Amino acid sequence: MATLRQIRQRIRIARNIQQITRAMKMIAAARFKRAQDRVIAARPYSERMQTLIGTLALASGALDDPLLRPRETVRRVGVLLITADRGLCGSYNTNVIRRCLDYLQQFEPEQVKLLTVGKKGAQFLARRGYPSVKHYSIPLSGPTIAHAQEIASDARQMFLSEEVDEFYLIFNRFRSALVQIPTVQRLLPIERVEVQDGRLEHLDFIFEPSSEHLLGRLLPRYVFNMVYQALLEATASEHGARMTAMSAATDNAGRMISTLTLNLNRARQAAITKEILEVVSGAEALKEAT
Repeated sequence: MATLRQIRQRIRIARNIQQITRAMKMIAAARFKRAQDRVIAARPYSERMQTLIGTLALASGALDDPLLRPRETVRRVGVLLITADRGLCGSYNTNVIRRCLDYLQQFEPEQVKLLTVGKKGAQFLARRGYPSVKHYSIPLSGPTIAHAQEIASDARQMFLSEEVDEFYLIFNRFRSALVQIPTVQRLLPIERVEVQDGRLEHLDFIFEPSSEHLLGRLLPRYVFNMVYQALLEATASEHGARMTAMSAATDNAGRMISTLTLNLNRARQAAITKEILEVVSGAEALKEAT
């Protein structure tokens, strides 16, 4: 049985942990609110851009652009894995890394060109034979347009130079602070939209200026927007997961303090009872001796 001193020491440790996790929860909550506002504000534009480009790709049988052109055989793939630089965010990193490994199992390590955001994913996959060819550092405050432009430019260059035949984004899609969905999304070549009634197949677009000029401006912007949206989704998911994890840790520390305090009171009561019994026993022994 633990001594009173040991129990008091454990209570002090639990209180320190509770203070730290409560502070980390408050910081994560502030960052989460900003990240959530950014991702929600960016979604309508991203969805409209994706629909527009997918529709043009579907109805553009006569159009030809390298970013729209699928390869006959997929021999090499490019993957951008987005994780966090640090832990203490529950299963956020574990879930997206597991989703990435499940996807990569169909390829040999030499067939994969891995780009990474976040140290957790880069370190984990490097130990399993998938070293990253390039790593990007994103601050905790969230991604900027410059970050997305750099990644999108590298992804386009890898695809256009035929270094890879397809390029995918693997990240946690934000649903709420409690729910993040590991997602594999194809970035290149650009996918066609799904049509239920087939009417879009018969649309005849008139391009002004030329289709080559228009697609030359729109398609790189589409790739950039997809990367930027994925970074925003991952950032909001990370802060939401960390806020939830720190909230749970704070609650657990509180329950531990309550349990230890109860144990301390019981141990103190047992010690006092033992001392009283010793005094009474000593008094009885003296009485019998006289």
